[in-house]
Amino acid sequence: MHTLAGKDSINTHSTVRVPGDDHHFLINPFGLRLGEVKASDLIKIDLDGNVIGPSKHPVNRAGYVIHSANPMQREDARCVIHTHTLPGMAVAAMADGLQVHNIFGLGFHDRISYHEFEGASGDHNISERDRLAESLGSSNKAMIMRNHGLLTVGETVAEAFVWMYRLDRACQVQAMVQGTPGRFVTPSLQAAESTVKGTENFVNGFGACRPGELEFSAFMRLMSEIDPSFSD
Repeated sequence: MHTLAGKDSINTHSTVRVPGDDHHFLINPFGLRLGEVKASDLIKIDLDGNVIGPSKHPVNRAGYVIHSANPMQREDARCVIHTHTLPGMAVAAMADGLQVHNIFGLGFHDRISYHEFEGASGDHNISERDRLAESLGSSNKAMIMRNHGLLTVGETVAEAFVWMYRLDRACQVQAMVQGTPGRFVTPSLQAAESTVKGTENFVNGFGACRPGELEFSAFMRLMSEIDPSFSD
């Protein structure tokens, strides 16, 4: 996540349900940059946002509201990632949302959800988590939170991360293209539908591994080269 959204100070948050325990999940601590977070820093909380066990750091309450929505609603949303990258926020501010004029964007053709901005998330608006789950729907793995940022879910950390990586790349390309003069080339509907299937096959490792694991493993090797202490 540091390689993807490391410039977002301390505001990016991710969660994953504790294996074998649907009532607790882990969240990155509030106050640490993503590049500082180690495995031992993760905080265990329950669905009401209460910290379970000792922790040196507080919990991002906005993160708790956003992330407690989907784990309670969908079995395939065991990991939730939310970012405020510049490309993601740029597209989140565009009335037409994500466009399908590049291969990354095409991978989300008819597979992207939207959630209207309700102001900053937090304990004062706890009911928003129900609307977040409703906005995401029953099958999409990615959502644009208008005027806010991006959100992806997955059955595993690997799957949620890979969807976020691809969604952010789609937004980055779109922001660059829309800042250039000239007309855009829009692929055919047939090409869009083909790319969706191809993207899903790619994320699923063409059946050779669990969703996202092939690409996520490559990023894990990169992190080990940069700073292996992240796993401490």
